[in-house]
Amino acid sequence: MTALIICEGLAKLSEMVEQWLVDLMASYNAESLAKKEQYSAQVHMRGHLFEELVWWALQALPDEILVGLDVDSKSANRLDVETKYRSFSHRRNLFQGQGYIINEARIVNRGDSYSVHHLPEEWTDGLFSGDRGSRAGRFTHWLHTHPNAPAIPSNADADAAQETNGVDMILGLRFSPEGPLPWFDDVEGQRRTMGDTAKVVKKPGKKRRSFFARNSLPVLGVAPSGHKIHELQLIAFHKSGVGINVILVDEEGHPIK
Repeated sequence: MTALIICEGLAKLSEMVEQWLVDLMASYNAESLAKKEQYSAQVHMRGHLFEELVWWALQALPDEILVGLDVDSKSANRLDVETKYRSFSHRRNLFQGQGYIINEARIVNRGDSYSVHHLPEEWTDGLFSGDRGSRAGRFTHWLHTHPNAPAIPSNADADAAQETNGVDMILGLRFSPEGPLPWFDDVEGQRRTMGDTAKVVKKPGKKRRSFFARNSLPVLGVAPSGHKIHELQLIAFHKSGVGINVILVDEEGHPIK
């Protein structure tokens, strides 16, 4: 019976999310399980919501976007899944919303790496509180994007995280055509790439200027915007600096696999 429920949940997910992205999320979850001891806590997110975040990020180019994320108090993490991904160093009550699935996302701002963290006035008062729940502009978690750059926190990201009651997340995307945003890789830090790390195969010749014209990168999938996606990275961290394990789940709360 349990296996049937899981299959039904995955079938629903597959109908909503493109298969190549489902495969990436499954691979990411496998790594989340293998590396669970590196994390102090975990956060669960709906798979269809993650797909929306990827599309929004590409539609907003060349800007980064800041997304407010919320949980549903009626959608607690499945206990069996929490137990499976829990580390020995697990910390309870580390952040607001811990133990509940992220199932709501709203774009709050867009801009460069410095301005994107500032909340516009309409997201800091109670004007739209009826649409956004009791917290109004105070979302539980926050996510921002790094277009053609790794998902590694900058100093500005770390500073902004101090105002977050939940966790901060970064979505890094490597895509082409790159436009004014060539791949920026000169950043130190631990990365969480979805699927196999993109392997660059250099082609002979030095006349081509574009990075993607000079190198052959695997194409994971094509977004509705027409962009070819070469790599996706996703991380979450607490304002104290510890990493948070992300598990992408279907509508029944089971890890996508």
